[in-house]
Amino acid sequence: MFYEQMIIGLLALLILGFCVLIYIVWKLQTHYNRLTRGTHSVSLSQVLDGLLGEIQSTKKRVADLEDARTQLESAGMTHIQRIGVVRFNPFSDTGGAQSFTMAILDAHHDGIVMTSLYGRNGNRWYVKQIVAGTGKDIELSKEELSAIQKAIRNI
Repeated sequence: MFYEQMIIGLLALLILGFCVLIYIVWKLQTHYNRLTRGTHSVSLSQVLDGLLGEIQSTKKRVADLEDARTQLESAGMTHIQRIGVVRFNPFSDTGGAQSFTMAILDAHHDGIVMTSLYGRNGNRWYVKQIVAGTGKDIELSKEELSAIQKAIRNI
């Protein structure tokens, strides 16, 4: 009688273990089917190889985009980024601050400063080159220096 109970207990344990194994296999099969869905009779190793190929392709595209971003960023440093304008009266016989100085600079504070002097006898324009925020081989007026400082502060 004791052996019969032991055999029945072992048989019940074996059936329970078999049910657990069936459940695990069912879960794995469901997971496998989800991984290979839409691949039409392709093995899991082929699916994983395809995913690895896509990952490598994506890494290359990200590296290419990073290079392009770096090039655009360095090219953008030379574009107009800062502008400063100062209006003033250069002559005592004119009013309304019709004369002005405009500084146009890039990120390195290189660019030009344009000055328009308005007087009763006409209008004169002057353009001077700016390198690193100072005049290149040319002395700048106080209005031009003020326009450059405004442009540098104006981000």
